[in-house]
Amino acid sequence: MRVAGLLLAAGAGRRFGTPKALVPLDGKLFVDSAAELLRAAGCEPVVVVLGARAGEVRAKAALDGVTVVDNPHWETGMGSSLRTGLHAIGTADAVLVLPVDTPGVTVAALHRLMELAEPNVLARATYDGEIGHPVLIGSGHFAGVMASAAGDQGARDYLKANTVRHVECADVADGADVDRPEDLRPGNQAT
Repeated sequence: MRVAGLLLAAGAGRRFGTPKALVPLDGKLFVDSAAELLRAAGCEPVVVVLGARAGEVRAKAALDGVTVVDNPHWETGMGSSLRTGLHAIGTADAVLVLPVDTPGVTVAALHRLMELAEPNVLARATYDGEIGHPVLIGSGHFAGVMASAAGDQGARDYLKANTVRHVECADVADGADVDRPEDLRPGNQAT
């Protein structure tokens, strides 16, 4: 099964004070760490969707071995970035969708979802029973997700309307979103 990686990194990070793609953690930008994570898990291709301050992200980030696309409508929310990214994926059996602001996700968590990859799958990581990211979307659902993705909801409405497998990952990863600087874990402070 060919599993693509889709990194959503277009937001302005208003609550954080800067686009989260540009947040440094342990010597790397969030966008580079997340893209490297998807590549390390074996995702092919890895598509990174940029929006807010895209030129600055391109100038500061390495973005090695990935396809970078711009979402001209990034201000409308995650839904447009999801559509932009899915259009750029090309042929894949499934795609792992990861937002840039989940630095505690690990290759082990990605592999748990990737084991379920097939064209009709919908699966998402859970952490102690709480739904989180990444989300695995089979190619048979791409059109439906693109049709329903709007605003900041991303694929939420589509996932609610369909059967989704929940994959517990709390034993191998931390799925917490980093929305504000104080959300960064002690010892992982931005530098």
